[in-house]
Amino acid sequence: MTRRHRRAFAAGLLAAGLLLTACSAGDVSRTSADSGARKPGAGSTGGSGGGGKAPAPGAARDDSAPEGEQRSAPAPDYLSTFALDVDTASYGYARRTLAEGRLPAPDTVRPEEFVNSFRPDYKRPEGDGFGVTVDGARTTAEGWSLVRVGLATRAADRHGPRPPAALTFVVDISGSMAEPGRLDLVKRSLGVLADQLGDDDSVALVTFSDEAETRLPMTRVGGARDRIRAVVNGLETTSSTNVEAGVRTGYDVAVEGRRKGATNRVVLLSDALANTGDTDAQSILRRIDESRRSYGITLFGVGVGSDYGDAFMEQLADKGDGHTTYVSDPEQARKVFVDQLPAHIELRARDAKAQVAFDPQTVEQFRLIGYENRDVADEDFRNDRVDGGEVGAGHTVTALYAVKVRAGRSGHLATATVRWLDPATRAPHEQTGSVETGALAGSVWGGGHDSLQLTAIAAYFADRLRGGELPGAPGYAELAVKAGALAERAESASVRELAESIRQADRLRN
Repeated sequence: MTRRHRRAFAAGLLAAGLLLTACSAGDVSRTSADSGARKPGAGSTGGSGGGGKAPAPGAARDDSAPEGEQRSAPAPDYLSTFALDVDTASYGYARRTLAEGRLPAPDTVRPEEFVNSFRPDYKRPEGDGFGVTVDGARTTAEGWSLVRVGLATRAADRHGPRPPAALTFVVDISGSMAEPGRLDLVKRSLGVLADQLGDDDSVALVTFSDEAETRLPMTRVGGARDRIRAVVNGLETTSSTNVEAGVRTGYDVAVEGRRKGATNRVVLLSDALANTGDTDAQSILRRIDESRRSYGITLFGVGVGSDYGDAFMEQLADKGDGHTTYVSDPEQARKVFVDQLPAHIELRARDAKAQVAFDPQTVEQFRLIGYENRDVADEDFRNDRVDGGEVGAGHTVTALYAVKVRAGRSGHLATATVRWLDPATRAPHEQTGSVETGALAGSVWGGGHDSLQLTAIAAYFADRLRGGELPGAPGYAELAVKAGALAERAESASVRELAESIRQADRLRN
């Protein structure tokens, strides 16, 4: 093989692993999680949940922290527990905001959604549930490393059988949706989706402005595609935005048309700028929670528009045991409605939570980057009445920690456990993975860490946008250079978009 062919082959391999996605699959690089020796009893295999405990948190934490490191102040124990999250809307909306010449509001920036907009090649299980990968590397800050917990579900067979879907689309047709890139984008997307769904799938369509209206009751797709397209093509904008009426009617239609053995889901397409009716999310959330608990109906929120009610949409999706994404152009819409939604109708896990136990003998401090609004009390990790996250086929979930290792210490570093309920039987299951200090021998920015570099760049970028300063975080200019170099190695359009967004933030900051 010539040098030119070797370089092209290597670039192709790397590019395959750095594709941007909200919910689907790709390849990046191998993990270093299993390269070190394991602590006895802390292996990477797990079984059914319900018995036993997660690894013990250990002794009380040493709270001493040098000046300048107060943002990473220690937690009160050595456990970190959170509900899984596959949302990506925050990153998509930030990219659009930056492209329009504005820095995103800090409260719309959620680092976990930046990180989870890219999908590494974590190991996947042969059956349902999760594969668990834990790896890491050193940062440029003395004693500080990044530790990454990666979870992945088995991908769906796009050409094989899957459970049918009963999808209720709730479409915002208020006046604000007349802006280019809103209702026109939604109509185009739904029209294409009608060709992607199977004959045994069912769809319903509810619209809302000042009031809600059922345009199409729950209807089997087979034999009705032309009718579905005609309803979609006839959508036009009207007046104000009564999200509460739309969600309430949408869930009523979903409950009435629910199908046993099917994936029953409400898909809300809106700019989420509620201005009529009950604009308090709490009453809407109660309706969502009731339907989720009683009938297993979940919510997928798709945000559109340059002005977008990000926090409102995220609240709805979190309570609806679902997730959110954001689209601003036809290519993003195609990924969501053509590549992702039909292939990811099948659920792999309900109420999924993760708990990471750091070893107090080797870890001095740690900080989970993001997930603030997904926090779960440590003692509720195995309380299956406490909500977790819904995870579909082919999803990956990444949690990134800044970790300060005790000087001169080596050995076991952390054990990560994921717990979930079987979507059909609601039986609990767990899986674990662990990492040793030896996995931190290399630098984040050194060779062989492209997958971890991408995770780090996305997390550092998000943290800077919301005013944070993680240990070892490069400035915008340096981050842009690193992202650009990674994009060239991977020949990845998605990473080039990330690099350009960082450059735009750097220009707006100055």
